Amino acid sequence: MPELPEVEMIRRVIEPQLRGRAVERVSVRRAEVIARPPAEAFCRRIAGQRFDGMARRGKFLLFRFAGGDRLLLHLRMTGCLLVTPADAPEEKHTHVVFQLDDGRQLRFSDTRRFGRFWLLGQGEADGDSGVEALGLEPFDPALTASYLAGRLGGRRKTVKGCLLDQRVVAGIGNIYADEILFAARIHPARRAHTLTPEEWARLAAVIPERLAFFVEKNAIPPEEYLETKGQDYRNTPYLQVYGHSGEPCPVCGAALCRTVVESRSSVFCPVCQNGGVR
Repeated sequence: MPELPEVEMIRRVIEPQLRGRAVERVSVRRAEVIARPPAEAFCRRIAGQRFDGMARRGKFLLFRFAGGDRLLLHLRMTGCLLVTPADAPEEKHTHVVFQLDDGRQLRFSDTRRFGRFWLLGQGEADGDSGVEALGLEPFDPALTASYLAGRLGGRRKTVKGCLLDQRVVAGIGNIYADEILFAARIHPARRAHTLTPEEWARLAAVIPERLAFFVEKNAIPPEEYLETKGQDYRNTPYLQVYGHSGEPCPVCGAALCRTVVESRSSVFCPVCQNGGVR
């Protein structure tokens, strides 16, 4: 699943190509990917609207229209967005096509069909997508040791499970939870209520630092993004533990270990993250 660095990369590539462009018409091939409103109304309401900009909230992409409507998208596991010439071959599992006024198309494809769109009118409440329930952005100055300890310090849940809770910090998934905990020298299976004030402080410092690092490493020119169908995640060589089970720790040289935490595969260093499970 794309996590915050990947979703932010998509926003930075797609937004300049859409800003100021009008949608002439919309074609929906799989109605289930439109969560709100029904697909026919979705197409009718977007036709003629002009993109005013994009934003990211956690793992959501938010499209703003000049008239005040908002379009939310969650890519889920396999969703992909491309701005492409209208005559370019379509990717398999292309479910929604926005015809733009400059002859290009914005296409949404999704192999597993878990991705969802929500269209909201100006001032319309959003009680469906879940974006209103998201916690702080990782780069919010309010994300401090006190905030994390206050929200999580009483929980007996594992610290990795807590990092995956989008209601506390938005945008962290399995990959970057492992990277953050390695950098903070905290075992992923530690119970949140056992963390010390020093560990909460390390975690609060590492979360924005690591995510900003991977956002930067993921940068890609629009031409290469289109050529690689949006699947060239350039930060992969910079992952220190995720996907490296059995390899030497980049800090101490010990063999990295794999375990399962909260039903998720987790990789950690038994030496650097030696706080263990409490």
